[in-house]
Amino acid sequence: MKHWISRAIRQLILAIRFFTAKRVLVQASALTYSTLLALVPILAVVFAIARGFGFNRYIEIWFRNAMSSQPQVAEIIIGFVNSYLIHTKSGIFLGVGLVFMLYTVLMLVSNIEQTFNQIWQVKKPRSIFRTVTDYLSIFFLFPIIIVVATGLSIFVTTLTTQMSAEYMLLGPAVRFLIDLAPFALMSVLFIALYVFMPNTHVNLRSAIIPGILAGIAMKWLQLFYIHSQIWVTGYNAIYGSFAALPLFMLWIQISWTICLFGAVLTYTNQTLEDYDYTNRTSDISHRYRMMLCGMLMGQICRQFAKGGKPYTAIQLREATGIPIRVVNDLIFKLIEARLLIEINSDEKGEASRYMPAESLDNLSLGLMVDRLEAQGKWQPDFDMKMLEKSAWKQTISLRTANLKSMNTIRLEDL
Repeated sequence: MKHWISRAIRQLILAIRFFTAKRVLVQASALTYSTLLALVPILAVVFAIARGFGFNRYIEIWFRNAMSSQPQVAEIIIGFVNSYLIHTKSGIFLGVGLVFMLYTVLMLVSNIEQTFNQIWQVKKPRSIFRTVTDYLSIFFLFPIIIVVATGLSIFVTTLTTQMSAEYMLLGPAVRFLIDLAPFALMSVLFIALYVFMPNTHVNLRSAIIPGILAGIAMKWLQLFYIHSQIWVTGYNAIYGSFAALPLFMLWIQISWTICLFGAVLTYTNQTLEDYDYTNRTSDISHRYRMMLCGMLMGQICRQFAKGGKPYTAIQLREATGIPIRVVNDLIFKLIEARLLIEINSDEKGEASRYMPAESLDNLSLGLMVDRLEAQGKWQPDFDMKMLEKSAWKQTISLRTANLKSMNTIRLEDL
């Protein structure tokens, strides 16, 4: 128990440090704006799919229950959604409106994925194919899940009413489970989000506790808003019906803050033993960056030479002792320099593996240094006549000779 408490405190402290150092609150604000912009189009898609299956009434009930802390906003949004669907059906919005709807939805989803990838230090986004298939499946499955959950809730509520009259002891127990169900459902949604959204392998075990904590915090936030309506009477008296908008924006921002802090907790929970997610590759000197790249290339080339299975980033960290975040950043640079290639089955649960991009006979220390130092898009377009001076010519000659001498050292031997 002492070890568990110590680990939990250490994880919480590191999560708070990461949350503040990486300015996650700024990302929560950006997601708040994207959510406001895409909320009506997303709900229009969900309501349209539900109407196609004949489940629109259940979706509306679920949405009103989910927005019980913001009843005025829920009424306004449902009115917007119904108006949106009516105009779309009449053909008014089939052109520009449809494009805008798709753009806002994709922008929100892309911003969410990008934020989660930044938390997990992932530089490679989903492929276009996986983006389309994954998010279309969410849009189609989401209404069905809501309808099934609503149906089960109605069934259990009816069963509880019957049991309360016939069984004195089982009735309160089942009622307690019904009261607990919203917390459990919210926690399951957060766990699924933390596991599914980052474009990397996330252990389910690492997401369970952060998901539960985020779900409980979200339900407490809703209860707080419901019971604090009496406090904002003066606010409503000043702003009138417009008061619902800033309060709703505040509610969304706090919700995203809870969500992203849970994502940070998931990250720290999975990588707690590393103690390295505050390290930044930009803080490493050029000398040590070259040395660390040589260590990684040496491990990868030796593994390839003996016919072993290519390393993953985690295995490279274990083999070299280099912090995982630095490993990921340097691998990304080595791939850009055409020194490594990434083997990926395009399955989210499968970790990427890395192997040399060329024959081992071609991969030398001089080639690695030359390609890494040649990275960059900017080319000088000013007058460089100074390079004609003898001192500069000597400098370039010495540099070329140095690279040639390093070509005698194979990366496999490092």
